[in-house]
Amino acid sequence: MTFLQPFILFGLPLILLPVIIHLINRMRHRPQQWAAMRFLISATRASTSHAKLRQFLILLFRTLAVLMLLLFLARPLAGGWMGWMLSPAPDVVLILLDRSASMEMQVSENTTKREQAIKLISEAAAQFQGASHLVLIDSALRTPQEIVNASALNGLSLAAPTDTAADIPAMLQAAFNYLVENRAGSAEIWIASDLQRSNWQPDDARFKSVISQFSGLPQRVRVRLLALNQTPENNLAIAIQDTVRRGKGDQSELQFVVDLQTSSESKDALPIQTVLDGASSETQVTMDSQSMRWRYKLDLGEKRDSGWGKFQLPSDLNAQDNTAYFAYGGNVKLRATIVSADRVSGKFFQIAAAAVANDKDAAQLLSPAEFGSANLEDRSLLIWQAPLPTGPEAERVQNFVEQGGGAIFFPSGNASSQTFAGVNWGKSETAEDEKGFHLVKWNEEEGPLAKTDEGFTLPLGQTEFQRRQQMRGQQAVLASFDDGEPFLTRQNLGKGQFYFCASLPDEEWSTLGDGPVLVPMIQRLLQAGSKRLQQVAFIHAGELSLADQQRQWTSLDSSTQKNARLDAGVYRSGDRLIAVNRPPGEDEPEILDVNEATSLFEGVSFQMLQDKQTQTDALQGEVWRFFLFGMLALLIGESFLILPGKPAAKQERPAPARKTEVAA
Repeated sequence: MTFLQPFILFGLPLILLPVIIHLINRMRHRPQQWAAMRFLISATRASTSHAKLRQFLILLFRTLAVLMLLLFLARPLAGGWMGWMLSPAPDVVLILLDRSASMEMQVSENTTKREQAIKLISEAAAQFQGASHLVLIDSALRTPQEIVNASALNGLSLAAPTDTAADIPAMLQAAFNYLVENRAGSAEIWIASDLQRSNWQPDDARFKSVISQFSGLPQRVRVRLLALNQTPENNLAIAIQDTVRRGKGDQSELQFVVDLQTSSESKDALPIQTVLDGASSETQVTMDSQSMRWRYKLDLGEKRDSGWGKFQLPSDLNAQDNTAYFAYGGNVKLRATIVSADRVSGKFFQIAAAAVANDKDAAQLLSPAEFGSANLEDRSLLIWQAPLPTGPEAERVQNFVEQGGGAIFFPSGNASSQTFAGVNWGKSETAEDEKGFHLVKWNEEEGPLAKTDEGFTLPLGQTEFQRRQQMRGQQAVLASFDDGEPFLTRQNLGKGQFYFCASLPDEEWSTLGDGPVLVPMIQRLLQAGSKRLQQVAFIHAGELSLADQQRQWTSLDSSTQKNARLDAGVYRSGDRLIAVNRPPGEDEPEILDVNEATSLFEGVSFQMLQDKQTQTDALQGEVWRFFLFGMLALLIGESFLILPGKPAAKQERPAPARKTEVAA
């Protein structure tokens, strides 16, 4: 048993107060040994024994009443059946169940965090069955579903494992909407989660907003959080960051960028099973650290139009993060459209875009005025070196990127307040000396500036920059100068990405026109944008579009029935292939701090319940009412004991009979 106000327990010595008062009262009336009194005591010895017993009970009841008062003020919490049985039943109990991929981590033999949460919640909810409405809101669908029988929770499809991520602020918003729409009375919200930071998003403004909405409700709302935040001791995870098909003629290969993670310090060789179109092989990989980026190639042999595969790790504590799926389509011609106000820079971009392809239409050079009539259907990359697009042009560029294409913006040389997706050009800067600006930091692991397939670094450090233009907006910085100003930034937009580059391949600006940096950068952007032209898609579980949800999807990697919306795998619908994997956030090991989680619910009645193992008393409830009623019962009992006894009834002597004389 724990207490919400434990400092009151320092007053426990006060329970001796009735005893002290009793002893002081005894000292005031000390017995005197004299003959007449001793005779009376011996004559009434039996009644004296009853009087002592009554005095003892009065003293005991008074002492226990003080104890009950102190415990009542300390607001005790009791776990298991006692805590929940003694808590008043709310009108509705909303169960927010996190069934993300990370909740499939095992906490004991053959028991996952999700299963443990369901077990504890089912036992607790059984006490409210019939008295409260039980409503389940799961993390995958976030649709309130009323539960008739708490014991059936484990068998519901809404409580089954998924490969999705959880959005706790959105789940809380769904709970609030349910309370308002159904005009519910008092409510309790039970949250079962592993406190993964990527799922909780504590810095999201939605969290503070929804908590303020709860605090503004007229009815009483109490939140209980069952935190299954144990960290794994030995777990492996694998995820595919990029898949590219390259080849000439009938010979092709798949190039992968794969992320490996482990929670152990072991450096033993790791066996990775590779499956390509049903045929499996095994590769040994040695991890030098707890996280590693692994580059791997698979030979496709003769020309194949499409197919699928997966990477499989050995079994460990979490089966959901041991597999990464991929799919591939046929070779796609890489073509770019270049919009440039400067014909010199435009020629550099045209050469870089057509450097690999033997296609005269691989790089189409247009002026800004010609862009409105350009055909982008067969294009994978848009290179823009002009004032940022506005109006219909900006909308067209945005649609192109959202469909999976790529776009990169180069400076026009003039500062402007005009923005594209929240980013705009600042002032242009010229170096004060011949040394110019130097790049000192860039992402070599992935993206357009990554190392080559042979492991060589692009010569960014040797590239000279005499002029650059500042960029303003919230973007991920992929490369920066020695003074911290960004050179290349990236931002996701729909299915695609767009980039801003701070310099030009013109002699007045830099030596990018030499080619060793510009050509591979443009070619990689072309390859990344080609995904919009393929019938193959890579998506994360839980992100299947509404249109695709109407399709009939057949699982290719498993004979069992799977849901393309919720379960990782490879699926086919007609001529379309999709590879579904868990969201990247599910592999992030950071767990939300307990104190930080508590602070998020400031303004509402909140209770944190941590489950270290399979403890059935993890869910606790306040039981102060038990001690309040106990104190009242003791005081009532004490009042009956101190009542004076009834006086003995006086026996009336019968009146003497009178003789009646009869007159003669």
